[in-house]
Amino acid sequence: MLVVSNLAVNYGKVQAVDSISIKVKAGEVVSIIGTNGAGKSSILNAIAGIRTAASGKIVFAGEDITGLRAHQIVKKGIVQVPEGRQLFPTLTVRENLLAGGYANSGFLLDQVIPESLVQRFPVLGERLDSLGSSLSGGQAQMLALARGLMNHPDLLLLDEPTLGLAPIAVKEVFDLIAQLRDQGLTILVVEQNVRQVLEISDYAYVLESAKIVMEGKGGELLNDSGLVESYLGAV
Repeated sequence: MLVVSNLAVNYGKVQAVDSISIKVKAGEVVSIIGTNGAGKSSILNAIAGIRTAASGKIVFAGEDITGLRAHQIVKKGIVQVPEGRQLFPTLTVRENLLAGGYANSGFLLDQVIPESLVQRFPVLGERLDSLGSSLSGGQAQMLALARGLMNHPDLLLLDEPTLGLAPIAVKEVFDLIAQLRDQGLTILVVEQNVRQVLEISDYAYVLESAKIVMEGKGGELLNDSGLVESYLGAV
């Protein structure tokens, strides 16, 4: 579904991503793990059209989308849930959800929140008229995920979806990701909770200093002594 070839992303003179290549097959959860500053988020931002690739090619569903703008990429079926959630705190839960569907649905007031989405996120269904600023961290992350699903994406990009969450909320997020995959959604996730994300990943890439240094099936990487020593020893 997604093929990224020799991607490079620069911030001025700093190279954040150095000629990386990844593949995401339809119906899989693929993760990118690594330390802070390794370039993980830069990869997602380039795929989503938020950052312009310095070089390389991004092909989605057989179409070269390299260089397209973010709103064009959303219309192709790729939606990113950003790090830090980036909700509208002065809007209600309902309004945040409707804003999520704006790119494909036109005028915000003409949109309807699907009943299936409310059933998937019952905690949000109970608080549709509450302000976004009133939600707990776990609830806010669920709202960010639900807002992304409002566009009915073919590929969902998740940037640090468990950042700053309590352990029970972390588990809920990973359970939801696995459920979405089991229902056919394709997901590319950047995550620092290494052990937990590998447990649900069909495939994973390890990024270090802007380069991919290791890759493989999630379960295989969990049993890799080098990865355990570098990333999982304190987990």
